[in-house]
Amino acid sequence: MSRQAHPVPVSPSMLQRPVRIGIFDSGVGGLSVTQAIRARLPHAELLYAADTAHAPYGDRSEEFLCDRSERIARFLCDQGAQMIVVACNTATAAAVARLRAGSPALPLVGVEPGVKPAVALSAARRVGVLATTRTLASEKFRKLAEAHADGATLVLQPCPGLADAIEAADAQGNGLDVLVERYCAPLRDAGVDVAVLGCTHYVFARALFERALPGVRLVDTAEAIARQTARFAADLVERGEADADSAAGPALRAWSSGSPQVLADFAHRWLDLRLVVQDIHC
Repeated sequence: MSRQAHPVPVSPSMLQRPVRIGIFDSGVGGLSVTQAIRARLPHAELLYAADTAHAPYGDRSEEFLCDRSERIARFLCDQGAQMIVVACNTATAAAVARLRAGSPALPLVGVEPGVKPAVALSAARRVGVLATTRTLASEKFRKLAEAHADGATLVLQPCPGLADAIEAADAQGNGLDVLVERYCAPLRDAGVDVAVLGCTHYVFARALFERALPGVRLVDTAEAIARQTARFAADLVERGEADADSAAGPALRAWSSGSPQVLADFAHRWLDLRLVVQDIHC
């Protein structure tokens, strides 16, 4: 998880103040992060953008990812977002530094594979990391691994095609088991006792990962991202920058650059969440 500043401690009263939070991902994966933020900040207005027309991000160049991330962040700010959550490991690795440089005053939360907590949990000192090819090949991930491996062996497993397969699967994950098994087999062979789900999409297939990696603890970062988002939201309230004129109560608005119906169907199928999704053109 990436940081931009040192937010103030979160108090219950701060969580009652309305804040508009923009969240984006290449597709539906960021809904797992959105759900965690929604649980922690029930009074926030959440603005979710899925760039499904350009998914999967894992196969895209760094320049392309920077351009898309800048466009979508700008769109969300135009909708009133007061902070941005980049709910995508691949986009964070490629673009978060440029986003911060371009908008230094904008509170920004990025995500990254949970290497540090996974290493802390591993008794065997062997940790698997499941992520997109681009995330694992990024300079940001290399630095993350160097900083937090702490002498443990990291078994890196790229998972090409898995994020797309999750978007296409039903709520029981039918059709995913073969792919998940393929990518988990090397981790079993390596004797890992902790594995990182290093893409926000993978959380939706958690039951399949648990089945393919019996006895292995799984780490994802949705709750940690939600905590960090709450700290930034509290900082906005503390500085008097929260949108006090927002309507009270929970709200979630969503856009898609691809098929709005696909995003709405996925949210209903996997999260029992009914979304009205609009087109995004940026």
